[in-house]
Amino acid sequence: MQQQQPYDPLRLCVYATIALLGWLLGPVALAVFAGVGIAGYARARRAGLTKSKCFLRDTRLVLAYLALLALAAVSGIVWWVVKP
Repeated sequence: MQQQQPYDPLRLCVYATIALLGWLLGPVALAVFAGVGIAGYARARRAGLTKSKCFLRDTRLVLAYLALLALAAVSGIVWWVVKP
């Protein structure tokens, strides 16, 4: 009889690492992650994906959300560079 392995909460470690990078790198990390997300969802949408497992479900909404995050990141970077 094979013993079942205990649940590995790997996602929690991944989320914590992303949060750490976000905290350390601020808007730059947000811009990178949003850009990667946009590229991934755009590719998936072109391949025919219309419904996502993301909370927003519709890939158009997910893309709009990620674009808003990217815009916020760019605004934060500009503010950080230009601030008096």
